Amino acid sequence: MTKPTVLIVPGLRDHVAQHWQTLLESRLRALGRLVASVPPMGRDDLDCATKVAAIERVAQSVAGPIVIVAHSGGCVMVAHWARQSKRAVQGALLAAPPDFEREMPEGYPSLAALHAGGWLPVPRERLPFRSIVAGSRNDPLADYARVAELAAAWGAELVDLGEVGHLNPASGFGEWPRADEFIARLSAPPMGA
Repeated sequence: MTKPTVLIVPGLRDHVAQHWQTLLESRLRALGRLVASVPPMGRDDLDCATKVAAIERVAQSVAGPIVIVAHSGGCVMVAHWARQSKRAVQGALLAAPPDFEREMPEGYPSLAALHAGGWLPVPRERLPFRSIVAGSRNDPLADYARVAELAAAWGAELVDLGEVGHLNPASGFGEWPRADEFIARLSAPPMGA
């Protein structure tokens, strides 16, 4: 059986060479795994609909099953995308989702900017595919209890990563080997299939 294509959805950042998603994409391609990637679009354009449309374009360009690997704002993008797309998804890893409904630290978009960009309210509907939400106990962009609420609303399995910050280079992460474990779990056929 062919492994699903890994669809990488970055958060609100530009290209970062040492980000775990960038390194994951390179490593998977080197291993011959099919990978598709939504290009990082940064924080200059906060239009959620534009980012959701980018996910749809890339997802529709892939033949066969997909497993989504989203980080940070990408998790919220996927929740918005799932509400309108008919594209079948085998599973999604949603790592370090931010709490866009509370003011974030300086340097990140304000509540007003997120509202104007169409991000709010953050979707709370159950996702139509298996998902794993990986949350951090000391993420500066989201309290763990709020991440747990999102995971429950989305019908996702919640995985406690401990204290890993925002799971990005600023938190000491380049490679993130656990991503491979979660991708493997989501790539396996569902129980009873």
